[in-house]
Amino acid sequence: MMNLDLSFYSWDIISKFVVKGFYFSIMLTLIATVGGILLGTVLALMRLSGKKWLDAPATFYVNGMRSIPLVMVILWFFLLVPASFYAALPGGIGTSYRSELSAIITFIAFEAAYFSEIMRAGIQSISRGQVFAGQALGMTYGQNMKLVILPQAFRNMLPVLLTQTIILFQDTSLVYAIGAYDMLKGFETAGKNYGRPIEAYLLAAVVYFAMCFALSWVVKRLHRKIAIIR
Repeated sequence: MMNLDLSFYSWDIISKFVVKGFYFSIMLTLIATVGGILLGTVLALMRLSGKKWLDAPATFYVNGMRSIPLVMVILWFFLLVPASFYAALPGGIGTSYRSELSAIITFIAFEAAYFSEIMRAGIQSISRGQVFAGQALGMTYGQNMKLVILPQAFRNMLPVLLTQTIILFQDTSLVYAIGAYDMLKGFETAGKNYGRPIEAYLLAAVVYFAMCFALSWVVKRLHRKIAIIR
């Protein structure tokens, strides 16, 4: 039987190795969610515009991103973006945190493809009658979207958007491929330093499960609440 020993873990070890990675995983999730929703909304509106010169590039981007494994996109952005791009960033931040910045850019670009499809489905779920009503009141396309369609669509999409955010949080562990220091990297480093890699990975799995399970429970409750309001 495997001789597991988790007793070496203390708050000192957690704060020394894991907390830094935990903060980065949370920050990456939040920035990628906000950036992905903004870019995804633009892509969704391009696909719904009815204009081929907008629809075609947006469709190509969304389908292309959704067809490629995330870890490959992470490696491409890290290896193909020239080092001069990061060196040009102010304060030397691009040189000191190249892996982290590359991860943020990659996740925004990648997740936008998924958020775009969620946004498109949410917008299409709104009755066409409300669009016609806005037009009858003299609203432009932009005003109709901003004041009538998108507020309702966001409420309908909120549970799905949050579910995608939970998946995004799980995917942040893939930044190990470019050496970024996330929560999993923190557990891995602690396990290697103390000769307990198996226990470190087990504890990391428990933490990921607990966080994602709790967030899923919140999303489920929110979905019920929204369903009652509607």
